[in-house]
Amino acid sequence: MENKTVCNHISVLKEIKKSNSHVCEECIRNGTKWVHLRVCQTCGQTLCCDQSPEQHMTKHYHASQHPVVASAQPGERWLWCYPDEKMVEY
Repeated sequence: MENKTVCNHISVLKEIKKSNSHVCEECIRNGTKWVHLRVCQTCGQTLCCDQSPEQHMTKHYHASQHPVVASAQPGERWLWCYPDEKMVEY
């Protein structure tokens, strides 16, 4: 994934982690609903997006500082870096 036009957080990724569960783990635990899912590229956790009421993935980033997420939506192939606010399709 070496690409000088993207940030260092994205360019160092060797492989893209995929969702195993296709559910927001926190929404399931709390009984809330999600809109779209994202996969943390550091720990592999699947959580909901910012359009979801609870915004669990952004909360995960703030708590863990894990910088990059991938969309877990069918047909979407992109990464987002929180600290650098960069997106790249793969």
